[in-house]
Amino acid sequence: MAAHSGVDVPADPGGADLVPNQVTGTADDSKRPQFGTRFLTDPTLVFQHNAWDNVEWSEDQEAAARRKVLENAQPLPTEKQDEYESRANEFWNGFYKHHENRFFKDRHWLFTEFPELAPNRGAVELEHRQAPSQGQCDGRSSTQLKDHNSAEMEQANCNDKDTMTLTEHDFPGSSATYRILEVGCGVGNTVFPILQTNNDPGLFVYCCDFSSTAIDLVKSHLDYTPERCFAFVHDLCDETTSFPVPKESLDVIILIFVLSAVHPDKMQNAVSRLSELLKPGGMILLRDYGRYDMAQLRFKKGRCLSDNFYVRGDGTRVYFFTQDELGAIFTQAGLEKVQNLVDRRLQVNRGKQLTMYRIWIQCKYRKPQEKTGSHD
Repeated sequence: MAAHSGVDVPADPGGADLVPNQVTGTADDSKRPQFGTRFLTDPTLVFQHNAWDNVEWSEDQEAAARRKVLENAQPLPTEKQDEYESRANEFWNGFYKHHENRFFKDRHWLFTEFPELAPNRGAVELEHRQAPSQGQCDGRSSTQLKDHNSAEMEQANCNDKDTMTLTEHDFPGSSATYRILEVGCGVGNTVFPILQTNNDPGLFVYCCDFSSTAIDLVKSHLDYTPERCFAFVHDLCDETTSFPVPKESLDVIILIFVLSAVHPDKMQNAVSRLSELLKPGGMILLRDYGRYDMAQLRFKKGRCLSDNFYVRGDGTRVYFFTQDELGAIFTQAGLEKVQNLVDRRLQVNRGKQLTMYRIWIQCKYRKPQEKTGSHD
């Protein structure tokens, strides 16, 4: 369920989905500064850099964006909307069969915006845990941990994951001390930078996607190793399917341009299910499309499904959020706000002398620590 371009959204570098790892145009995106550090104070210098941070819109720009959205807000007939919902899996498989692993670039910028994913971060987080969690380190060496994880993977692959009864000792990665799940992993443009950068022997990464084609591509990657990673097909909106990990077993869940691909009516249940997987103190990290992003304003008539929800030319869908909407979803799921901000960025094509206004929302929401009972 990773985001992508499509007929109505221009391709790279102005495409709707891969821009976060291209905003600075530097050779080493992993070292780019955290957003909010480059400001355009002199409009005559707009083409001096590839991107400018925290670019505020004028009232006229805001009004023009609202008018543009309203012009194209006539929703498609109900039967067409139902078709796009029922065939969502087909459309995403078609996307990955067509693009394979050539569309997205690896998201090395994640370690700047989300240091929770960086090397040794897991050890720091564990020091702050107030209570022991399932499957924490039991004194085994890194080699023993890897061997144990391999055995768990083999066992998991032999079982029917929909009927598997999970305990704290029999799931893939149960021996890990820091567990990360990426939902909507696509072909691994987030997962593999994490595995390549974070060499913590206690790290285990899970990744799932709606598309079986995407998961096949992840598993065929040279850096995919079952000792450190478990990729699986999963429909986030299907409440009848289970995850291959027990509740309260994960430290971090990543949602990068994923929730926007879910039908708005199903977003709350999807996030609430994910919240149950977090350990107390664990976090969901999200980055997604903001209201009036360039991609939204470029949709033509006949692409609107409902308010701020659109279908691309290839049948995949996208929603454009406000901060309040995301805040309400996470809060209702029982999570506490750590961060909820808008990244307003002016992207520049210096060769063509073009400016493109991008709006993304970045969130971190934490599961509250378990409260100990009071004693009289």
